[in-house]
Amino acid sequence: MVTEPDADVERFCELFPAAYLAFHRRDGKRDQLTGASRAVLLHLAQSGPLTVGEAAVHLDRAQSVVSDIVSQLEGHGYVERENDPDDRRRSLVWLTESGRDRLERDARVLDPGLVSTALHSLTTSQRTGLVQGLAALVAASGGIPKTQGKERDS
Repeated sequence: MVTEPDADVERFCELFPAAYLAFHRRDGKRDQLTGASRAVLLHLAQSGPLTVGEAAVHLDRAQSVVSDIVSQLEGHGYVERENDPDDRRRSLVWLTESGRDRLERDARVLDPGLVSTALHSLTTSQRTGLVQGLAALVAASGGIPKTQGKERDS
């Protein structure tokens, strides 16, 4: 069935909010990172290991505040402290693998479980068409290049 582009635009604009509401994450407040914790983790991810003082300067926060945030993150296993090999008086804060995973989860808008359930109810060709069509739409907007990500037929 051939449709006019304007009708497709209208239908897409109707469906998108429904898709977003159906698949967005619904984390409870207890599972959310605070803005300050997210800022510390993001800075560590971008800069690599550094001292609490260096992080405090970058974040424009008091060293005691950043130290408290780092202690909380350390308690969750998201960061760890190690002695600086060049100066044993200094302690460096590192982002752990668990911390990297937490940042990745925090950045997701959609709930992979909800998307997976819905996608598994589609045929292989429907899934492939949906993913390829969405990738083409995003690429046409100047977003993610078509070559990024893998095209799959499963």
